[in-house]
Amino acid sequence: MGRLSGKVVIVTGAARGQGEAEARLFSAEGAKVLMGDVLDEQGKAVAESIGADARYVRLDVSSESDWANAVSTALEWGGRVNGLVNNAAIIRPASIEDTSLADYMSVINVNQIGTFLGMKSVIAPMKKVGGGSIVNISSIDGIQSKNGLISYSASKFAIRGMTKTAALEWGRFGVRVNSVHPGGVNTLMGNPFDEPALEKVPYKFQAIPRIGYPNEIAAAVLFLISDDASYITGAELSVDGGWVAGRLEPGLPGSGIDSAYGYTAPPSAC
Repeated sequence: MGRLSGKVVIVTGAARGQGEAEARLFSAEGAKVLMGDVLDEQGKAVAESIGADARYVRLDVSSESDWANAVSTALEWGGRVNGLVNNAAIIRPASIEDTSLADYMSVINVNQIGTFLGMKSVIAPMKKVGGGSIVNISSIDGIQSKNGLISYSASKFAIRGMTKTAALEWGRFGVRVNSVHPGGVNTLMGNPFDEPALEKVPYKFQAIPRIGYPNEIAAAVLFLISDDASYITGAELSVDGGWVAGRLEPGLPGSGIDSAYGYTAPPSAC
């Protein structure tokens, strides 16, 4: 406990899911947490349930004026800004042919532009206090991709590059910038209908054969926000149950998966 004592951290997309889990964990670790979102009723309710160390502010991450207001609120309330988690994101699955420019840009504006504006908005107050930590939430779909994710994957790949640029430019000011790449997470985005089968079935061929949970992502983000990660910047941390490591092939040695899955591994190409 107390790994964030005395720190003020802004978390976007904090009204539910991963952002809510991060806000709750950070507060428990001693931080004052400014929670930003556009889901006002939910965000206010979460902040009230956390207590005096949390405050909610309406924050459309694609709006420069909303960012200016959020940072101003954090400074007036907490006196400083030590951390930022760019967590807010949306997804609009569709084939490339069925993706309109408006739909594509709506994802880019929240996921990519929102991350850019967030980093740009907090750098001055972080420099003023001698440093800070920014964690940008990308995705495994920012390392690889899937069909139907043209806008989402583009935005998450962009976050990887933006993170590294910011790490290079701001390291000398004591500001660390890293990205986290969740796999499937049991949130409204990752399991919109709260189907128990979706917690395991799509993940049966990954190393840890289940979906991830918001508290597991929050724990990884806490590490990077905290001083425990004082020599880590420009890094990519996958929190994905081994998804990007590869795929277990049934029937091959060490898979632990047999014909009960109704799948026969293809012959080796070697």
